[in-house]
Amino acid sequence: MIFSSFSFILFFLALLAIYARLTSVKQRSGLLLAGSILFYASWEPVYLLLLGSSLLINHRLYLHILERRSRSWVLLGIVINLAVLGAFKYLGLVFETGSWFAHLFDNSVVVARPEWANWVLPLGISFFTFQMLSALIDAYRGEWKRAVGFREWCLYVTFFPQLIAGPIVRPHQLFDQLEGLRPLSSANLRIGAVIFAGGLIKKSVFADNLGPIVDRLYSHPEQLDFFLSWLATTAFGMQIYLDFSGYSEMAIGLAWMLGITLPRNFLYPYISRNFSEFWTRWHVTLSCWLRDYLYIPLGGSRCSLSRTYLNLMVTMLLGGLWHGAGWTFVFWGFLHGSYLVIYHALSRLYGAWGLVRDQGPGRILSLLGWPLTFALTSFTWVFFRAPSFERAWTTSGTMLGLLHPVGALISVRTYEVAMILGTFGLVLMEPLIVGWFEKKGVDWWWVKVPFAVRGFAYAGVTLFVVIMGGHTQKFIYFDF
Repeated sequence: MIFSSFSFILFFLALLAIYARLTSVKQRSGLLLAGSILFYASWEPVYLLLLGSSLLINHRLYLHILERRSRSWVLLGIVINLAVLGAFKYLGLVFETGSWFAHLFDNSVVVARPEWANWVLPLGISFFTFQMLSALIDAYRGEWKRAVGFREWCLYVTFFPQLIAGPIVRPHQLFDQLEGLRPLSSANLRIGAVIFAGGLIKKSVFADNLGPIVDRLYSHPEQLDFFLSWLATTAFGMQIYLDFSGYSEMAIGLAWMLGITLPRNFLYPYISRNFSEFWTRWHVTLSCWLRDYLYIPLGGSRCSLSRTYLNLMVTMLLGGLWHGAGWTFVFWGFLHGSYLVIYHALSRLYGAWGLVRDQGPGRILSLLGWPLTFALTSFTWVFFRAPSFERAWTTSGTMLGLLHPVGALISVRTYEVAMILGTFGLVLMEPLIVGWFEKKGVDWWWVKVPFAVRGFAYAGVTLFVVIMGGHTQKFIYFDF
């Protein structure tokens, strides 16, 4: 299975070596399509049947919508895609919820998901479903008007760097680039390699080392005190950010080496001063997707105040459900929706009082918004990470000082605490670090730094990743 970071690298290097020898766009696109299918098949080959059927049906729908701009065709496409997504991802949740309601009237009914519903979730189904829906809807709206062949359609959906965990790409962001694939260039290889290396370090060195600590702390929430519960949640907040943004940057770097630009998916979310800003920085392509295809069609902020707040809440509830087939994810979305509603209400109040964000009292409130936003975001991660409401209530209650540990506390070594807090500090410094590299540019490294020094640096970085890298874990968002 092509899951670990290093097997991912080997797979791509082999693909790159073949790609460099090809002379035409058709050959290059054919290789990328074959590689993407092989990459997907490395998980569960049987799900190629699902992917292939979905590609074929959606391509036919896409062509019909382009030709006729029919509302009924686009609605059919939405229903089919959401039905497939629901059947594979949410059917177990539906049965479990139904049994819970039945249990209210008959105590003999056991609340559980049927065993047959515990199948392996098709890899990346949420991502490629949304990507195909964006193409169907854009075609219906007239925002994308070009017909493409079946092979081009398949490559657009299955392009392996971003197939299984995003970024979620729109037609205008990828089709033109895939249809004009160019030979490899040293400039693209250099920049792409730097971006990829940054993502790999995030994933292998930081996220994979935090993972076992998070697992241990969250496995026994009743043995956490106030400090340990906040430490566990902070550790998970760092883990999921470094894991997911690391994958996104690896995908962006790989695509860049091939001459393809993918949109950024994370813009330093933990420096946000409010929740509206947070959702312009966290999982950006999903946030934009929900805004453009759900929030705005519901009416956005163009309607009454109460309806605007309802639109925000519905969008975040469905965004939570998109992340996982569990009511804990829905509650995670509910918390974020509540935060957004409160933020917008306060913004209106501050505006009525004449407060400006970067002036006087408004600046102070804005600065105070950062620790509050981070603390509340961390609190929501409990419901994202905990396997059940029971464990989530235990951890969150301890974080609020309402519950106290039972028995001996979980042992946490000093170096583990230092690792979590040090990682938190590095994440906050990330905008400064990236800004310095962007200011210096990439070419200075090859132009001004002697070859021998660069060689030692490459060897040092490789050794650092190999030695310091944690036990390789599956990317978190592979499950979504």
